[in-house]
Amino acid sequence: MRVGAMVIDDSAIQELIVLIKQKKELRQISDDFVYRQLQTYFERFPARAEYLDNPRSQKYKKIVKEMRANLRKLYGLFRIEQRSNDQAEFLKMFARAKTAAEKRKVLDLLLSTHSSTKERLPSYEKMYRRLWQVTGTPASIIDLGCGLNPFSIPLMGLRKLRYAAFDLSMEEVALLHDFFTILHRRNRYFQGEAAVLDVLSLEELQKLPSANVCFLFKLTDVLDRGKGHTRTEKVLECLPCRFLVVSFATKTMSGKEMTSPRRPWMEWLCRRRGWKYTIIDLPGELFYVIEKEPR
Repeated sequence: MRVGAMVIDDSAIQELIVLIKQKKELRQISDDFVYRQLQTYFERFPARAEYLDNPRSQKYKKIVKEMRANLRKLYGLFRIEQRSNDQAEFLKMFARAKTAAEKRKVLDLLLSTHSSTKERLPSYEKMYRRLWQVTGTPASIIDLGCGLNPFSIPLMGLRKLRYAAFDLSMEEVALLHDFFTILHRRNRYFQGEAAVLDVLSLEELQKLPSANVCFLFKLTDVLDRGKGHTRTEKVLECLPCRFLVVSFATKTMSGKEMTSPRRPWMEWLCRRRGWKYTIIDLPGELFYVIEKEPR
């Protein structure tokens, strides 16, 4: 690992990654993502690299503790309620479902295993209808930090679709891959891809294939990490998509409705960049549908 003019032995970094990921809730994060977060950490605290020589020291253990806390904020924010065993079983039920009613029942079970998708359940179809009124019927969609949202694809009302879903969880990506295989088997016009991607890496985002629409649902807090909105702007700028759908929660952590759910900084950013935007307000979530190029 190179940090400025300093080179850190990769074997020491790999040993550190293994130790950091011993916590159950962090095991599904890709090693590459942890590696890049460590690089950022040592760029900020270069002197701490010398502590890697003594894994038994308190200073080494402090690095592990701080990195775990950082990863929980980035990854665990949307994974706290994930129940992977239930999801795998529900997916088997979906594969066996024959009627539309059976399929919808299982989809509801899948989407209910996480708070964000569970909250959208009553309004998913309405959400997509209103989105497509702005973007037109999309033939291709990118879903960044997708979580369980791809399980709502059958509710989109789209037959011919290329869908690329990206997340940090290897386990979740594997589950989505199986789900996309089922969808393709039932509809040959559907093409789905699920892969691990670090949404904090502009270099990786710039390699994404172009698409009509990109979803960034409740993702800006992860991107910006309380340090202004420069990172979000750079991500929006580099994405090869005409329409960007950026959403925000309209309820506090305690469940109360926010008095001012709109994000003035997002509106100011769009005006400054000359991007058109449309606001869609649904229970619990506010959507900014941004058009980067004129129609």
